[in-house]
Amino acid sequence: MSSPTTTPQSLEALLQKAGSPIDLLRNSQIGAYVYPVVPAEYSNWRDEQRAWRESCVLFDQSHHMANLYIEGPDAVKLVTHLGFNTFAKFPVDRAKQFAPCSYDGYIIGDGILFHLEENRVVFVGRAPAVSWIQFQAETGGFKVKLTKDDRSPSITGGRAVVRTCYRYQIQGPNAWQVLEKLNGGPIPEIKFFNMGLMNLAGRKVRALRHGMAGAPGLEIWGPYEERDEIRAAIVEAGKDFGLVQVGARAYATNTLESGWIPSPLPAVYSGDKMKAYRQWLPAASYEGTGSIGGSFDSKNIEDYYVTPYEMGYGPFVKFDHDFIGREALEKIAAKPHRKKVTFAWNSADVLKVFQSLFEPGDIFKYIDLPLSNYTSASYDKVLLRGKQIGLNMFSGYSYNERSMLSLGIVEPDVEIGTEVTLVWGEPGGGSRKTTVERHKQIEIRAVVSSVPYSKVVREEYAAGWREKGQGL
Repeated sequence: MSSPTTTPQSLEALLQKAGSPIDLLRNSQIGAYVYPVVPAEYSNWRDEQRAWRESCVLFDQSHHMANLYIEGPDAVKLVTHLGFNTFAKFPVDRAKQFAPCSYDGYIIGDGILFHLEENRVVFVGRAPAVSWIQFQAETGGFKVKLTKDDRSPSITGGRAVVRTCYRYQIQGPNAWQVLEKLNGGPIPEIKFFNMGLMNLAGRKVRALRHGMAGAPGLEIWGPYEERDEIRAAIVEAGKDFGLVQVGARAYATNTLESGWIPSPLPAVYSGDKMKAYRQWLPAASYEGTGSIGGSFDSKNIEDYYVTPYEMGYGPFVKFDHDFIGREALEKIAAKPHRKKVTFAWNSADVLKVFQSLFEPGDIFKYIDLPLSNYTSASYDKVLLRGKQIGLNMFSGYSYNERSMLSLGIVEPDVEIGTEVTLVWGEPGGGSRKTTVERHKQIEIRAVVSSVPYSKVVREEYAAGWREKGQGL
């Protein structure tokens, strides 16, 4: 057992020393999340956001995610054991959204799973799901070999960054014109979440049909040493079609319009069945150093967990195979579930937050633009007539919509178009996180809207507060 002066070596030991996972995470000193290596802005984040709606963009995804290559006769067997998706049809050149769950059916993390070739797949995503896959591979007797290519460091210290591959996305209304120019002609039809080949700078490169910014496009990848040459060819081909390179500031905000919640809290901090995993995870892991924050402040860590149904993955859950979490998900499959929505914030209330910066008296929690998250996993209370009916989980500003937007979950009976109240800021003047200044909470009105965001506020509230600057 660790003495009081020694550093815990595992997440489990760290939690035992902290006494409460919530206290540990709420006061984490990890600081702000950094999208590494990619410049903050190539032009300015407003024009970069506007381009994925009006012309096309180049996203550089080479650095902020890990690549976990899984090779061997049990490669597909391993991911089938962990995924609630069906694997009845998962041929080579197919990809899946992959969100493994705990034994109790709560999401640990998610990302994209690519079937590269027979007996070889790669998972691309954040640390929580990568670590869970790695643990199961090492302890479950699977005949696989793993190669982990971790995300690039947030601070390089002047050291060169080397990855296994570059990963670019070309998205937007003009994306296909750029891609066909690069290819030297029409690209053979690639169905959504299928892979194919295209020509680029004299090479055959693999491509995934994707729609991250809500418009047609492709994700391409290849050897990392070719990244500069490939990027230059894309930029040159895009000159006639308004292609804009997107920096780190704007990159993460595209999900506000497309509707993916990137970072719910990994469901690993409780449960006897998960103890072996907590003992395997290092204290310095994402789970041990990450943070939770926001106005929602429960003493029960499981109140921060979410199910696939709540994250919008319900249609993907298939009980045609055995997987971790199946029994728990079967018990709740037919029940009503909280649902994922977009919140469109009242602009007058948002302005009150900024106004507090320029007047004596109470300061409200700062809203950073364009991405407003100040913690690894955000959880704000959402109220309807004073009763909590949901959680706000990912916030930022859309220049395209001229609105603060956020993603979260609400009770199943809350209808699109309902005006709710979002409590912004932390209780008690704020936690000890380094990203949190002393502040006062404020209630911000918001309209429950569709996912992806469907302009419901403009279309159905044209005579309301968006034009008048006031709530009705």
